[in-house]
Amino acid sequence: MKVKSNEEEKYEEFWKLNHYIAGSYDQKKDFEQLNRKLQNFEEGITAHRLFYLALPPNVYESVTTRIRLTCMGDKGWTRIIIEKPFGHDAASSQKLSDHLATLFSEDQIYRIDHYLGKEMVQNLMTLRFGNRVFNPTWNRDNVASVQITFKEPFGTQGRGGYFNEFGIIRDVMQNHLVQILSLVAMEKPASCHPDDIRDEKVKVLRCIKNVQLDQVVLGQYIGDPDAEDPEARLGYLDDTTVPTNSNTPTFAFAVLKINNERWDGVPFILRCGKALNERKAEVRVQYQDVPGDIFDGKAKRNELVIRVQPGEALYIKMMTKSPGITFDMEETELDFTYGSRYKGLKLPDAYERLILDVFCGSQMHFVRNDELHEAWRIFTPLLHQIEKEKIQPFPYKYGSRGPKEADEMAKKHNFAYYGSYKWVKP
Repeated sequence: MKVKSNEEEKYEEFWKLNHYIAGSYDQKKDFEQLNRKLQNFEEGITAHRLFYLALPPNVYESVTTRIRLTCMGDKGWTRIIIEKPFGHDAASSQKLSDHLATLFSEDQIYRIDHYLGKEMVQNLMTLRFGNRVFNPTWNRDNVASVQITFKEPFGTQGRGGYFNEFGIIRDVMQNHLVQILSLVAMEKPASCHPDDIRDEKVKVLRCIKNVQLDQVVLGQYIGDPDAEDPEARLGYLDDTTVPTNSNTPTFAFAVLKINNERWDGVPFILRCGKALNERKAEVRVQYQDVPGDIFDGKAKRNELVIRVQPGEALYIKMMTKSPGITFDMEETELDFTYGSRYKGLKLPDAYERLILDVFCGSQMHFVRNDELHEAWRIFTPLLHQIEKEKIQPFPYKYGSRGPKEADEMAKKHNFAYYGSYKWVKP
């Protein structure tokens, strides 16, 4: 871990507050030892306990059972944070949820998805429901398509063995991207109370039909022999931790349809992958063409772009007259970039926000049991079909945009990619 030169003292002070106990996941005596250690620090009237389970999913049941039997606090609240993956499919996820429900109440369980702690994801609520200007156009009458993108410019880098078990759909699409989709597409909640917000997220997820294979493009990266970076010359199957001839996708593109009055007919495109041409996570709301075009087809579609990372920003792509004597037009943007508007501001890390929320007892940015159920319901039949039929992913070169078949399908579903404009960070 890299420590900033001006934070070395704080780093050392932090570690002085830490204590380490070794034990087994399934040994009662080890959890009893942990409980005794905790009791030594609980000298006041009130003492709370927070357990963060960053563990292999196959030990969740064993560990949570022993926490319940031996480590529950009696001087305050006890809360459990669980890291994804929350199961492998709908059945395994429900089994885990049923198990947790026998041990803890839902208000004790915090299923953490760190994308819900990111600044621009949390800003979606304010953007949509705190501004009158967006709501009248936030519907099928004005929106042509919505694309939610997650890109990483690096491959598995020797950790493919873990990734291979899950693949990109389980690792990114079914959780991070679906959570963002629900915030983009949901109706206005009755209040900002966590349950009111999560109720609306569940309602819109229930309107999404199961993803069909013919609405999906899968890819797997191959090495670029001409790349200067030695890492980029390696494909997924060159990772020694990946099984030979694995067909696990490292890229996925899926079109989701929301069967309700607001979004009927609008494709929600989820796109994610590794070893792509850039690091980026964003929401791109693309509006329909201007009716009654008088500019000979020169006007490009307006877009509202919410950039989650890197460099938090919100900008609207629009057409304007080119400066000068001629009557030409060009694309430009109305730009709200955090780094320019809030100079010197240090935004908290997503995990910082979320762990603070747990301390405060706020579950607004955590995944509820019924949300999780719906997210798995949407993708489980597809995942089982991919595995049963051994669907082969399309190859794409390390450092590219991904398989060309994804761009072709996006075009077929009313997403216009011009390739002529690139947002320049101020």
